[in-house]
Amino acid sequence: MEAVMGEPVSEMCDHLIKAVNVMMDAESSQIYRLEALKFCEEFKEKCPFCVPCGLQLADKAQTAVVRHFGLQILEHVIKFRWNNMPQQEKVQLKNCAMGLLSSGTYPILEEESHIKDVLARIIVEMIKREWPQHWPDMLKEMEALTSIGEAQTELVMMILLRLAEDVITFQTLPAQRRRDIQQTLTQNMESIFSFLLTILQLHVDEYRRSVLDAKAHCRVGVAALSTLAGYIDWVALAHLTNDNCRLLEMLCLLLSETELQLEAAECLLIAISRKGKLDDRKPLMVLFDDVAMHYILSAAQPVVERHYIFLKRLCQVLCSLGSQLCFLVVDVPANLSKYTEAFLAFTTHPSQFLRSSTQITWGTLFRHEILSKDPVIIQMMIKYFRATMTNLVKVRRATTFSTISIVSLHTGFPSRNDSPSCEYSRHDFDSDEDFNSFFNSFRAQQGEAVRNACRVVPLEGFQIAAEWLQYQISTPIDIGTTGSGKGGSCGLCSILSPSAVQWDAMTFFTESVVGQLFKNVEVEKLPVDQGIELLQAVLNYNTQDPLILSCVLTNLSSLFPFVTHRPHFLPQVLYKLFASITFEVVEESKAPRTRAVKNVRRHACSSIIKMSRDYPWFILPCFDILYNQVKKLFSNEALLTQMEKCALIEALVLISNQFKDYTKQKAFLEELMATVAARWTSDEMRVLLEPALFLAFVGADQLMAEGTDHTTGINRSRLSFCVYTILGVVKRARWPADLEEAKAGGFVAGYTPSGAPIYRNPCTPQVLALLPNLLALIRTHNNLFLPENMCRLSETFSRAYEVIEVERKVVLGLTQPVLDIYDSPVYKTHLERMQGFFCTLYDNCYHILGNAGLSLHQDFYTIEGLAEQIVGSALISLDNVPDHRLRPMLHILLSYWPIREYYDSLLCPLLGPLFAYMLQVRAHTSLLDDEDEACEENQVTQEMLEEQLVRLVTREVLDLLSKSRLWDKGRKWDVGTSTPGSVTELSLPLQDIYMTLLTISFTSLSWKDTSNCHRTASMVCWTLLRQVVGGNLLPEAVTWFYASVLKGLQMHGQHEVCNSALTQLALIIYDNLRPRYMELRSVMTQIPSINLEALDQYDQRLLEPSSAQKVGEKKRKDQFKKLIAGTVGKDLGQQFKKEVHIRNLPSLFKKPKLEKRDIVEPSETGSLAALFSPTQDDI
Repeated sequence: MEAVMGEPVSEMCDHLIKAVNVMMDAESSQIYRLEALKFCEEFKEKCPFCVPCGLQLADKAQTAVVRHFGLQILEHVIKFRWNNMPQQEKVQLKNCAMGLLSSGTYPILEEESHIKDVLARIIVEMIKREWPQHWPDMLKEMEALTSIGEAQTELVMMILLRLAEDVITFQTLPAQRRRDIQQTLTQNMESIFSFLLTILQLHVDEYRRSVLDAKAHCRVGVAALSTLAGYIDWVALAHLTNDNCRLLEMLCLLLSETELQLEAAECLLIAISRKGKLDDRKPLMVLFDDVAMHYILSAAQPVVERHYIFLKRLCQVLCSLGSQLCFLVVDVPANLSKYTEAFLAFTTHPSQFLRSSTQITWGTLFRHEILSKDPVIIQMMIKYFRATMTNLVKVRRATTFSTISIVSLHTGFPSRNDSPSCEYSRHDFDSDEDFNSFFNSFRAQQGEAVRNACRVVPLEGFQIAAEWLQYQISTPIDIGTTGSGKGGSCGLCSILSPSAVQWDAMTFFTESVVGQLFKNVEVEKLPVDQGIELLQAVLNYNTQDPLILSCVLTNLSSLFPFVTHRPHFLPQVLYKLFASITFEVVEESKAPRTRAVKNVRRHACSSIIKMSRDYPWFILPCFDILYNQVKKLFSNEALLTQMEKCALIEALVLISNQFKDYTKQKAFLEELMATVAARWTSDEMRVLLEPALFLAFVGADQLMAEGTDHTTGINRSRLSFCVYTILGVVKRARWPADLEEAKAGGFVAGYTPSGAPIYRNPCTPQVLALLPNLLALIRTHNNLFLPENMCRLSETFSRAYEVIEVERKVVLGLTQPVLDIYDSPVYKTHLERMQGFFCTLYDNCYHILGNAGLSLHQDFYTIEGLAEQIVGSALISLDNVPDHRLRPMLHILLSYWPIREYYDSLLCPLLGPLFAYMLQVRAHTSLLDDEDEACEENQVTQEMLEEQLVRLVTREVLDLLSKSRLWDKGRKWDVGTSTPGSVTELSLPLQDIYMTLLTISFTSLSWKDTSNCHRTASMVCWTLLRQVVGGNLLPEAVTWFYASVLKGLQMHGQHEVCNSALTQLALIIYDNLRPRYMELRSVMTQIPSINLEALDQYDQRLLEPSSAQKVGEKKRKDQFKKLIAGTVGKDLGQQFKKEVHIRNLPSLFKKPKLEKRDIVEPSETGSLAALFSPTQDDI
């Protein structure tokens, strides 16, 4: 390099040109390319004559890539050498750069865009370092450049835009330089805006007049609009409305210019979307005037396939205009009808994205206090209902009926070509899964808008829904050709069949409408007769198509409230639902059921539970019919799945709560659970006590070939049924909510000393009798993960304890398959069935434990030795239990928390070993986090799964920690203040738990989980620590707490939210503990690049506040932040980035400090005391 350094500039340029060509040549080898890159980088870093070389390479005679590299050299010099350059060289470089602007480029249409961009960057970098103090005439020089030609004008626009982006948007400058430049821009904004609008007007006029130079003037117009967009977002609103809203007028006029309309729409969108005081935004309502509305509507009508991106922007403009209208409206605009018609045009556009963009605004208009009562909006609600019916449909139906016209629409799936929507979807979505996910969100938005409209016009909405439902019932099923073949070949619909989609859309619409009907219409005005007519039509409609039948059941549930006005229809509804519970497409088929069939059966069960929950008093007279039907179904053990049986049991228990007679309900529950109780307490269930016997009982130790029947499947089925039944009963059995009814029914067992009633649950005797075996099952389940029991699994079931596929996808955030899955039989392998069995059984056991506390209250919490029994079952062998099994246990403990009076007897014995274990496991995991190993793809996926599971378990633990609020126990501390308490006031077990919580909390700050770090730092750490600061903490403990916070900053400091929370925590700890613990200073001195003099000054103010100069709170925080800045970690992308240093210039806007003076001191105008003198008669 030294040999080359002495060569002339021209010779060095020749070397650089060769190096650049080697780098950019696709035929170059990797070795040569790296050598060339190294040479160029060393030149930029070390060569003393970079400026002359850069200028020579930037000459127009060179190729574009060489010119770009030459300009990059100049940019590098300005960014990294400017501070050390002599003033003369700075001026020379600035003049050369301005010369490049004026004469160093090709005409506007010929010059490369990347050359223009780097030229603009060079000028902006100089502006950031010298303007306005050392370059006061910069704006005048820029204005002068625009007189040279179109190319220079475009460059000036790019410079002004990049300056605004760097200073305002990205804020890539030190605070003082940014403040100087922003204030100067603000001071000159009126002239800047006038200049920009003049340039825009001039070149738009030339564009319209000229033929030869039209493209050049158009390019300048686009650049001017882009620059305006960079300023409109942050300048004072007055600049947007100056000169009788000249800017807004120009933007509206430009919507009609095809080449400029996109940029004009973006500027208009930014302007209309501005926030601020309502009075400042009122001038924006000028856009509802005739002229502005005419141009906006002309651009929107007709909404056809012109410029799709422009249509998106224009749609956003109308949406923002609607939002501003809702904020600012006092009087309804005269052009409201024109606006809503244009808006509706987007709602009916083939693009699903455009349709979805309008939904939130419709909802806002429909629920607006003033606008929703306007006749224009009310009429538009009816039109919106019609449009929504179209939008909810993803498949084309070229039919019309009565007053409802279904516009010809196809699916919008990007993989298909059967609709105009598909072409638009290919622009917006990468896959059918993306589209389907979007459509679900779109549908939810539409449902919300429909419900808002139905609050105003419920009867009109119901009328449309009724006509649509009647039409679907009377229309033959059309399976179409969009199915997967399997559905079509059986004569059944797939999810994309025309009829299936029509039914699905109609059902969603009807559900949204009917729900609001009963909330917003008085009882006497309800259309009961029409509702019952619809209900009868639904009851009489029979189909063997599972997708259609599922929609029928939803409509039945939606219309069920009408039955409360005609009770004699209730038996018919129940018979319809029971027929669907046992639905089969092919009777007595041994093939697995399809997902669609399973959904029908689950849907029917859910409907019965929902009716029993919401209308138990109404269904009670038909209880015997319901009970007998359930007994009939239960008589055939293979007729229903265990989940379906449990659903029916839950429905019966919910209705039995209406007996309001403890003895009667207890007798019923005993009868209901008799079979389960007998089996659960039989000698056969001794297998629950031993892992080896349990594995043999469920068949997990047997080798099984696919296609063969598993003889132990009946054992798993019966075991699951027992657990499901216990859960159903304990979850649903309750005493009456009314105290008088509870006393009359015998549900009150006594009263607490405070006078609160003590209730008894009728299911208590049955559940307590079954509890021992339940705890035994939990203990055995945990012991299954011991090595000696893991080896008992057969080869077939060796992965039986792993995460099931559905949960794995949820944890990893993978999308579930959404298309063409309903019409295929669900074949499960023996392994999948075993995995599902273990997973469901484990979860349900903990749900029983959790619900037992909520349901049985003191009868459960006062069981002798309950804490020891739970510790000996749920918390046994935790070292071997995988993370995905710990999550349900933690979540259930979090959800079902014991009441405060049982904290000592139940909570402490549980939390002690649990938190100690979690601390041990998480510390081990942190060590594993630091290991780097090369893994194959499946190993990487498994590691990602395990790491995410650890993260989720950690969050569950911290949720548990937050909810436990041990520091709150007995209200000995007020956590809203910083008054320290003493942990010694707690019992010894609680003290141990408390210290474990402290350790977990501070350790978790450096775990690889930013959300957890932020939450713990801001809500938990100091809340716990301040309770012990008044005690005798060991210096080692204090330094460990503080170092843990700094370690968190090192891990997460690059994230602004975490940085703020951790810095605040570090400040509080240091300020409170530094006076008593000198050791904290030694921790601070170890921070890289710390200013020891600044640390001494900070400590002096802290330790001797009376002698030190007082500093404001914000300034003190800033000083502390600078002290610990060396601990803040950087993300990988920033760790090796060369830092740019921009020096501050003398401030232009420093406010003079007011001289402090006694308020009563005499002044030129007299003293304050003199004002109140009796002689001042003339005051």
